Amino acid sequence: MPPVFRFAPSPNGYLHLGHAYSALLNFRCAQQSGGRLLLRIEDIDPTRCRPAFEQAILEDLAWLGISWEQPVRRQSEHLAEYRAALERLQGMGLVYPSFESRAEIARLVAQRDADGAWPRDPDGAPLYPGAGTALSEARRQELMASGAPYALRLDMEAAVARAGRLAWDEHGAGPSGETGTVEARPGAWGDVILARKETPTSYHLSVVIDDALQGVTEVVRGQDLFHATSVHRLLQALLGLSPPVYRHHQLIRDVQGQKLSKSTQATGLRTLRAEGVSPTEIRHRIGVV
Repeated sequence: MPPVFRFAPSPNGYLHLGHAYSALLNFRCAQQSGGRLLLRIEDIDPTRCRPAFEQAILEDLAWLGISWEQPVRRQSEHLAEYRAALERLQGMGLVYPSFESRAEIARLVAQRDADGAWPRDPDGAPLYPGAGTALSEARRQELMASGAPYALRLDMEAAVARAGRLAWDEHGAGPSGETGTVEARPGAWGDVILARKETPTSYHLSVVIDDALQGVTEVVRGQDLFHATSVHRLLQALLGLSPPVYRHHQLIRDVQGQKLSKSTQATGLRTLRAEGVSPTEIRHRIGVV
């Protein structure tokens, strides 16, 4: 079977040079291998995602000369599939609700930091410090029935114990040059959020389900997601999903060396187009010709 690649942007802003690099790299890999390229719109956040941004994504990719298979998969149209996967994990006893607000979590972290540095995940965010696992089932049901906001978290310790040691096949490189067979370390992320009261999924859960259902065999994405692959491998193992091969690539950075943001107008594709920059110039600028 031919390899299957995907480009999966979120329609919460306009594409920038970093997106162009990843999209063009996926497109080139699919062409060179005789593979397929899929486009997936990751729009599970209704507060930030906009149809206008999705339309802009389609226009910018076409302007770059990128083509993809139809239909386009939109995550917002597949919430039932994510909910079913979440229910499977709940049936294994690996998911629990937490009820602390962001402000309460920040206060708890500050208290923990006073006694010594509270651990952070690979992105620098503090691990969940709350007491969600200590609540009785009766208390959990009482709080949920009351309408209180909650997040559904993966019991990382129990999940790792169930899955055992895991690794993935890395054809690119991580931030420190990691390549080849890479050992997964999902415990570094703590009890990650898999869903919230108002949304039955999260990035981690939906991306794993999407890749499996779409038959993606090659995940080509930025190094900023390298460490998140540990969580994805864990979820794949728990749900019995075959892992793709991963290729994490370098990031396009600004003059200060920072990762590009959708708010950085100077590197936005639409801004560059308006200034008369051609697709060929874009390719040369980011090194994908």
